[in-house]
Formats: sequence, C-alpha cells, structure tokens
Amino acid sequence: MRSPKVRPRFRKHPPMPASDKSVTELPIPSCRSCGTGLAAALLACPMCGTLVHGEQLTRLAAAADVAETPGQALAFWREAYQLLPTGSRQQLVIAGKIDALVAIVDQPGRSKTNSPKGKAAAGAGAVAVFLAKFKFILLLVGTKLKFLALGLTKIGTLLSMFLSFGLYWSLWGWKFAAGFILSIYVHEMGHVAMLRRLGVRASAPMFIPGFGAMIRLRENLPTAREDARVGLAGPIWGLGAAVVAWLLGVGFELPLAIAVAKVGAWINLFNLTPVWQLDGSRAFRALDKKQRMIAISSVLAALFYTAGDVHGILIIVLGFGVFRLFEKNTETTGDKRALIEYVVLVSTLALIASIPAETG
Repeated sequence: MRSPKVRPRFRKHPPMPASDKSVTELPIPSCRSCGTGLAAALLACPMCGTLVHGEQLTRLAAAADVAETPGQALAFWREAYQLLPTGSRQQLVIAGKIDALVAIVDQPGRSKTNSPKGKAAAGAGAVAVFLAKFKFILLLVGTKLKFLALGLTKIGTLLSMFLSFGLYWSLWGWKFAAGFILSIYVHEMGHVAMLRRLGVRASAPMFIPGFGAMIRLRENLPTAREDARVGLAGPIWGLGAAVVAWLLGVGFELPLAIAVAKVGAWINLFNLTPVWQLDGSRAFRALDKKQRMIAISSVLAALFYTAGDVHGILIIVLGFGVFRLFEKNTETTGDKRALIEYVVLVSTLALIASIPAETG
C-alpha cells in the first residue's frame, strides 16, 4: 500500500505594512534644475547650486517689500535668512537688509509706512504723544507692568519660578527671595521685549534653580547689531529693577530692598563680562577695537569710584575685556549705541552695587 504523498507546508507571512518598506522605496527629493538627489538638510544643490527653497524665498522677499512696518519686514527677512546656506552670497545680502531694518527700528521716527493707514496712524501717534506728554511716565510704567504680567501667563515660567523661589527662600528667607526672583525675571523679560521688537521668535523665560534663568532663541541673530541690542536689553531692564528697589528702600526705609538692589546690580554687572554667551560678549561683538578700548576704560574708571566689595567683579569684567581687545572682529564697523549703553550700564550698576547695605 502506497503511503499518502505529503506536501510541504509553507507558512504564509502577512503582507509587509507600508511603514516597514525599505527606505529606498520612498521618494527622494531632487533638484528642480539638474535632478540631483538632495538630502533633507541641504539648502542648495551640491551639483548646480540651485537653492532648494527658491520659490519660498521669492515669496518671502515679495512679502517683505510690501510690509507695512519694519518689524513685519524683519520677520519675513529672518525666515528667508534661515532658508539659505550659511555664508552664501544671498544670506549675506539678506543679513545686510536685516541690519538696515534694525537701524530703522532703533530710531522709530525714521520708520517708513507703505500704506495710507500706516501714515494716518503715524500722524495720530504724533498728536497722541503731544496730548499725553504730561502722562508719559505713567503710561510707560503701565505698559511695562502689563508686559511683565503677560510673561507670567506661561506655565513653564511660573513652575520654574516657584522652584527657584523655594530654593532661595530656604537660603535667605521669602522676602529677599521674592525680590531676587523678580529682579532676575525683569532682566529676562528685557531680552524678550527686544526680541519681540525685532521680530525674533524665542521661548518664554525659564528659571534654573541656583543658576538664574534663560530664554531660548528659535532662530539665529545674523548681525552684530541685533545681538548687541538683545544682549544689552536684559541689563538695561535689570538696571531699572535695581533702581526701583533702591528707591523703595530709601523712600520707605527698607534695608531689605536696598539689599535686593545691590544684588540685582551685581548680577547684571556680572552679565556684562565679555565672555561666552553672557550679555557683555554680545555687546562686544558689535564694538570695533577703539570702542572696546573705551568700554574697558569705563570699567577701569569704575574701580576708582566704587567700594571694595564690587572690585572683584569689575576686575573680572576688565580682564576679559582686555582679552577681547586683541580679538580680530570683522563682523562690524562699530556700533555707537551699543558702546553708550555698555558704558552707562557699567557705570550705574557698579555704583548701585557698591551702595552700603545699611543705607536707608
């Protein structure tokens, strides 16, 4: 009797899902001019040099040309800047456009408007300034307070602020901790305010317990002028916070407020050290050699009219300033405004930081 024929059995595999297919089966972007395959990170074709985002760049340039305000134009040019290869001729041209617009933003009276609506708004603004000249200070303070309150609506900022507050409370008590946290917060919001004015995207302030606070830029600052404006905006607002604390301390005889003013001034003065990513380094980026010598001279002068307890930080600022004096800087031909702001900040912050603790 013949045994039955046994047929081999093969296990059937389910069809491969689309997500498991070989990467080689996925479409690869190619240059629209020569057809060369392009990696995702490339901004220009390696064979013919055609810009990958050429069409988008054209649209952004057109939008910038018809923008009603310098701030709107800045936003478009910044987006275009990020889509160009680093160091390319096109990127350098756009960097020049951005620098020119920043100069206009520095002097609002020179801003151009391309629409009747914008011109009407400018005229109405002039009338409003004339009518409200006696209320200028109140309006200014109200605007700044409103902006500062807006920053506290971010959950990440609030949570990290409370964590830092808890640490400083355990070290120095809740009253000084509160003043110290507010001083740091005002400094960071100064950066945020200037970034918003220049149309730069950035994160809300995040506190790092024991190390201060920081913000993260979501795009690069292509010019030395912008870097200086953003960098020095923090100490400028920090100086304002120190002055307010000092006035409260003197006016209401609050030694604790004087202490907050001193420490706030000391921290902002330290941030003027021209090294690494500190605010002083951003300022020095915009200064030529002669201007750096003037900036260093202001630090040296502060050593002679301040008390000994601030000399240590001034010597640190002076040392790194002398080091940066020999650095070759080809990014700028000099920025007078950055120099003036730096000198004024060093002079006033050093003076406040040296106020006797028993004052008031």
